Amino acid sequence: MQFNFNDGGRAAAGFKGKAGDCVTRAIAIGTGLPYKQVYDLVNTEAISERSKGKIGKRSSARTGVFKPTSKKILRDMGWTWTATMGIGTGCRVHLRADELPAGVLIVSLSRHWTTVVDGVVHDTYDPSRDGKRCVYGFWRKDA
Repeated sequence: MQFNFNDGGRAAAGFKGKAGDCVTRAIAIGTGLPYKQVYDLVNTEAISERSKGKIGKRSSARTGVFKPTSKKILRDMGWTWTATMGIGTGCRVHLRADELPAGVLIVSLSRHWTTVVDGVVHDTYDPSRDGKRCVYGFWRKDA
């Protein structure tokens, strides 16, 4: 799979250093919104999260976003989830151009989100593991 380095506008927004911001970055790249706008959106949504056994833990645009929060953000933006893996099904779709549909996809992998645009990964590194990385599912913008 082809790879294109893309930080989603993080550096241009003035952010420095390493961060666990893959959800924020993938949403910024996939939607075309400015990184800072997505960063603020994620942190605003995190305020309304209910703590579920993780006392004091909330989503953070910089250190990670919980699944319900990321789902709410993308659904509110008009994106639709397509699951490619279920409990007990094993890996059926890999991070490969010939196994994913064309278009702009925000892809969920194990412990990482990335954006794929027409078969090209847009991220700060190539997460494909030579086409062996399992895809849990992907978000696609409703037409």
